[in-house]
Amino acid sequence: PFGSSPDTLDGSLPGDVGFDPIGFSTQPFASFNNPLYQEGNFMSDLEWLREAELAHGRIAQLAVVGFIWPGLFGTLPGSDEFGGLDAYSELNPFKALTAVPESAIYQIIGGMAWFEYQRVIRIKEQGANRVVGDIGIGYPGAFNPFNLNYTPEQYAEKQVQEIKHCRLAMIAAFGLICQANNSGTDVISQLAP
Repeated sequence: PFGSSPDTLDGSLPGDVGFDPIGFSTQPFASFNNPLYQEGNFMSDLEWLREAELAHGRIAQLAVVGFIWPGLFGTLPGSDEFGGLDAYSELNPFKALTAVPESAIYQIIGGMAWFEYQRVIRIKEQGANRVVGDIGIGYPGAFNPFNLNYTPEQYAEKQVQEIKHCRLAMIAAFGLICQANNSGTDVISQLAP
């Protein structure tokens, strides 16, 4: 609103509606000291930004579930070797970080590092044939346990749905973080009368 979209936002990516008031899409982010980009220039700066948007949006979707799940369904029981039952009973996400044992935090960090490493390897392997955001799970990925098979039109619609969900989840996660920090309790407790 109140302006024109940059030339870089030409509608070629799913969910591209020309909204970039700060001008991120016009900056050479991907070419900044990026060995993947220099090995053949197979992804544009805009595609690298979309990769980042999808990665952050997917993490935000998990974060939203992580904020809501414990309040609705309770927490998982812990064993004595991993902090006991009380270590996993904290519902406030910020307090939970200090209540769980260090090994749980290391598991989370290790899992995130493994997924990111696999994503970078996949980007290098696919090269110019890369579908932006493809992590090899589901259609058109190699691991497709539900035998998803979309037409090109259906797949384009699924990509638009995903980016919309990612954007909404990033806003929701920010709101949940601010509210949990402000209130000191979980989200579900605040909804109870």
